[in-house]
Amino acid sequence: MLTKRIIPCLDVTLDKAGGCVVKGIEFVNLKEAGDPVKLAKRYNEQGADELVFLDITASHERRGTMIDVIERTADEVFIPLTVGGGISSTESIRNILRAGADKVSINTAAVKNPDFIKESSDIFGSQCIVTAIDCRRNTDIRNNTKTIIELEDGTKAWYEVVIYGGRTPTGLDTVQWAQKVEKLGSGEILLTSMDKDGTKDGYDLPITRTLSETLDIPIIASGGAGNIEHMVDAFTKGKADAALAASIFHFGEYTISEAKEYLKKKGVAVRI
Repeated sequence: MLTKRIIPCLDVTLDKAGGCVVKGIEFVNLKEAGDPVKLAKRYNEQGADELVFLDITASHERRGTMIDVIERTADEVFIPLTVGGGISSTESIRNILRAGADKVSINTAAVKNPDFIKESSDIFGSQCIVTAIDCRRNTDIRNNTKTIIELEDGTKAWYEVVIYGGRTPTGLDTVQWAQKVEKLGSGEILLTSMDKDGTKDGYDLPITRTLSETLDIPIIASGGAGNIEHMVDAFTKGKADAALAASIFHFGEYTISEAKEYLKKKGVAVRI
């Protein structure tokens, strides 16, 4: 049985010199959570399986990712590091990998140019390419070309891909887009529900489960973790391969080791 992964997420902005980890609700009303390098080191010591580092305003501000912060982070952590934000060329991927990252997460650039996924995968290997998909529920189901999913309350909806940090709807169906990126060579999908992000109400299980059952590549559930029980749900009900969380770790509600011990007691296979 493959072990499930616990992945702290560091959302970073350039508001301060050296960068600052922030957390908000649906990517807005951001609250400072600390220095990215110090937090990364803490999670490495606590036994995190991987780290995700997202420069959340790079695409919106149309600039590159913070190479210096990646280098300083990579010097302190010895677990896989995925970096995303503002990545739109193979040259930027090369620079990020050289700075010490193990994988890159691409989102907006992939939607605008799907062949970028294939090109990147061909050059660097699919194991390096994580496609981030941010999505929102859309209850307008009159268009029968969309993948209709039943929500927890019985409502039917489709999930629309959004870009630029959740600011811009695309009209793309999340399930169909995920199938396409898998065929193009993406090695994993980082799935964030914008309806759940920062709410601490739990992961978006309907879309997580749908993608997990539809695709062969790993699905990382993201958005909504408020307690460890939500992680159990992501793995058992959502069938995710990994669970990403931010607030519950950044603000000291749980340690990585506490989360893993709880998951183990619940019968979820994790690396202790």
